[in-house]
This record gives sequence, structure tokens and C-alpha cells, in this order.
Amino acid sequence: MRVALCQIDTTVGDLDGNRVRVLEAVRSASAQGAQLAIFPELTLTGYPPRDLLDRPAFVEANLRALAALATELPPELAVLVGFVDRRANGQLIGPELRPNKDTRLYNALALLRGGTVAHVFHKRLLPTYDVFDEHRYFEPGAASLVFDLNGTRFGVTICEDAWNDVESPLDRPYGTNPVADCVAAGAQVIINSGASPFDLQKRATRPRMLAASAAAHGVPLVFVNLVGGNDDLIFDGSSAIYGRDGSVWARAAAFEEQVLVCELEPAQSVAPAFDRDPEAALHALVRGTRDYARKCGFSRAVLGLSGGIDSSLVCAIAARALGPENVLGVAMPTRYSSQGSLDDARALAQALGVSCVTVPIDGIFQRYIDVLDPVLRELDPPPAQAAQTDTTFENVQARIRGNTLMAISNRHGHLLLTTGNKSEIAVGYCTLYGDMAGGLAVISDLPKTFVYEVARAHDRLAGKQQIPESCYQKAPSAELRPDQRDEDSLPPYPVLDALLERLVELGESTREVIAAGFDPALVARVAGMVARNEYKRRQMPPGLIVTRKAFGPGRRMPIAQRYPG
Repeated sequence: MRVALCQIDTTVGDLDGNRVRVLEAVRSASAQGAQLAIFPELTLTGYPPRDLLDRPAFVEANLRALAALATELPPELAVLVGFVDRRANGQLIGPELRPNKDTRLYNALALLRGGTVAHVFHKRLLPTYDVFDEHRYFEPGAASLVFDLNGTRFGVTICEDAWNDVESPLDRPYGTNPVADCVAAGAQVIINSGASPFDLQKRATRPRMLAASAAAHGVPLVFVNLVGGNDDLIFDGSSAIYGRDGSVWARAAAFEEQVLVCELEPAQSVAPAFDRDPEAALHALVRGTRDYARKCGFSRAVLGLSGGIDSSLVCAIAARALGPENVLGVAMPTRYSSQGSLDDARALAQALGVSCVTVPIDGIFQRYIDVLDPVLRELDPPPAQAAQTDTTFENVQARIRGNTLMAISNRHGHLLLTTGNKSEIAVGYCTLYGDMAGGLAVISDLPKTFVYEVARAHDRLAGKQQIPESCYQKAPSAELRPDQRDEDSLPPYPVLDALLERLVELGESTREVIAAGFDPALVARVAGMVARNEYKRRQMPPGLIVTRKAFGPGRRMPIAQRYPG
């Protein structure tokens, strides 16, 4: 049995485009002698379609696309493709019929053979946690899913259906085990069609879990995953076949589209996996940036270049994702900007091959001081320090920069990339409508200490140092007042990041963090900063997700709340 693992990059809502991608992959699979082609979850609609599913016309169009696809496939090939099924009172509703109050939607796979929809399989376990909202839209399937093809019985599972088996990483296991049910129904091979988003923890736990499932049941497991970025989610592909003993029989590339055709036996094509988290994160962010720009209609990007490590890494990612000729860096010095930072920004741009322009903004800043300072003093006299060096005027500089970058974005059609890291965003060390203004927050899920590691990974993969060494060595500074250092306002980043991992990613209470040995006053201070700045994060651009718990749709904290931690 030759199967094709069709690891493709779909776009949410692009029903015709997704259907064409399926046809292109099918042609490749057929040319390589495949008998069964397997596609990712919700292939035709893209994943996740979210509230598009509330529109009957969208669901109808997806059903029409499925019907058209069935007639376009070569007759010798069976194809499993994801779509949204719609039924009323358990009966199929065709695309020509309107839904009624009894209509239910299902996350489904269709087996297409001989120009028709031969079987439909409904996902049984619907994740509703973190970034997932499937119970909001879908009904769960009720029965084990199996089919026979050329003398082999296949068991069908859809993404989460396989996550409740042996070695499940789920915090709240389900009461149903679709994999075991398929095996009990005689399945000789398990198929898992998924749209499993990437994160650094999952890249290790997911293959271990799937391998253990195959070994526990003594049957091969074929995992086909989506690849590419959709909004804040990044899908890494890494489709694979796990053998009866849990060994890897075949594996597709990570973060790349591929149609991998192989036999259901050992010693097939096995693409190398990433050995280290920084390299994996870098590839994820490049893919996420490229697809976000492309799918939103952008071909070029602009960002502020401060000469610091954060903007340097974002610029390097953008150059990899879009090509250096499509990236514009903008240096915007004021009286507080050091010559070293300006030199580093220019050196980085030259090393990467991106364009760089300088827009001095000190004159604009002075005008703000001249106009605002008298008014602010009259309303409320400032503290003893000079008014133009307080936080208010630090933020004015950031907002001038944000306005400047947005003007370039508006005039030239560039996607504005923000450069804030997770540590800063967590504690509000960022300016709303200033450095938070933009279309995509590229490294908003990278803690500051990890930013350095990912930057080093970029230089290693580039084969030469492109990010100036001084960016790694100098003390981080926003350069918004004289001799400013981040540690004037924040704990040292290694300490801060260790605290944030416990408070944000692991969800520990302040009491638990203190019990782990952290200073009680520091824990209370950082936890308070995280809570107070939720309103800022709610207004930030979408941020690409690479950790187990990112700011965004997977972390839904109230803004107005008083729980102390």
C-alpha cells in the first residue's frame, strides 16, 4: 500500500484556492503511484475557520467545493480530505438546501473515490482550551471510524481524537478513546489527519505520544499535519508514519509543503528533525511571518531599527521570510539615541542586505515638549525631575516613531512589524500606540533571554555573523532618557523570565512561585505588573505563537479584575 502524506499550506476561507492545492498534490501523489492520499484537517476551509462557520453561505460553499473536488480526482486514487459537514436530524444537507434550527456542523473527513463521496467521518473529540474553540462550532461524532481499501482496514482519527490515547499530554483526558475504538473495530492502520499548531513543547511531546500510541496497539500510525501560518498559529507539518514498534518509518520536512509518498513499511524517507529549540523557533517565526504577510496581501515589510537585539532579530526574520529586498528598516534617533545604536542598525541592514533609512525625530519631539509641557504642568505639576524626561515624554518618543512607521506603511503598502518581546509585553514595558503599533508582533512570544538564543541561531544558519556582536553584549536600553537601562525599571531578564515562565506559561500562583524560592516582594511586584497591563496586550497586534502559553486568544484573562495572584 502506497500512501501519500499531503502536507499542504491552506488559507482560511480560500475554498477555491485550497481545492486547487489539493488537486496539485493529488497529481503529484498519483504520479508517484500512491493508492491513498491523506490531507490535513479541514483542508477545504482552512484551519481555524472560526466564526466563518456561523455563515451558512460559507458552509454551503465548502460543500460545493467538496462535490466539485470529487469529480476532478483521478479514479484510481482514494483521497481523504477535510471539510465541514452539515446535517439536520442526523441527515445530510446538500449545498443547495438551507439549514434550519436543527442543523449541526461537524469537523469531518471525506473519503473521495470514483467521483463520489464514499464515506464521511466526524471528529469525535473537540478541543476547547487554549487556542481551540471547537465546541463553539461543532458537534462531536458518535462512532468509531473505519474503512477498507485494497484489502487493508484503516481507522480514521482527526487530530484531537489521537490525543487521548497512551501517554496523553492532556490535562483533562476525555472519557472516549477513538484510537482504541478503531483498533477494536479491526483497524490495521490508524490515520490521524491534523491541524496541530507548533509550539516548542509540542515538538517533542507530539511525536513521542504518536509513537507510543502506534507501539501500544501494534499498528502503524499515519499522521498528516497542516503546514504554514494562519494568523497567530503556526503549523509545522512534520507529518510522519510511526511503525508497529513506535519507530519512525517516514517523516516529512518541518515548515515546508511536501507530498511524501511511501509504503507502509520501515526504512522510508525520514527528514531530519531540529535538534535545538532556537533553530525550531526561528524556522517557525520565518514561516509564520511569510504566511501572515502573503495571506493578508503584503509583499513588503517595514520596522523600526533601534540597534538593539529585538529589532535586529525581527529584521533578520523578515529578511528570511520576505527576501531582504522587500524589507525596510527605519532608524529614528532622538537626543537620547547613542551613536553606537545607530551604527549597529546600519551595520545590521548592510549585513542582511535590507534597505535602511534614517528619519530624525528630535525636532518633532521638541515640538511636542513645547506644546504639551506647559499644559501638563498647568493641569498637574510634575515631580522634581525635568518634565521632558519623565515616562510621559518617553512614551511621546515611542508614539512619534509609531506614527512615522505607520505613515511609511500607509504610503508604500508595507506590513509594519513590531519588535517587542514577551518579557516586555508581559510587564507593560512597551508603549501603547507607540512601539506596539503595527500589523504583526513577530517575537511577542519570545522571552528576552530566548531572543538572544534565536538570534545566535540565525547567525549560525546564515554561516556568518550578521547581527552585530555589540547587540548581544550591550545592556538593553529603550534609550528614551539619559543613560537609561532596562534594569532601571525591571528585574534582570534571567530572573524576570524565570518568574514569567511560572506565572504565565505554567499558571502557578504567587504562593507557589514564592515557595520555589523567589523573593516574595519581587513576585508580588511582577505579578501585579502582568495583571495591570492586560489592557495593553488586548490592543496589541496578533503575535506568532511558539510557547505553550502565549498572550493572545489562548490566554483569556479579564482586564478589570482584582485577584492578587
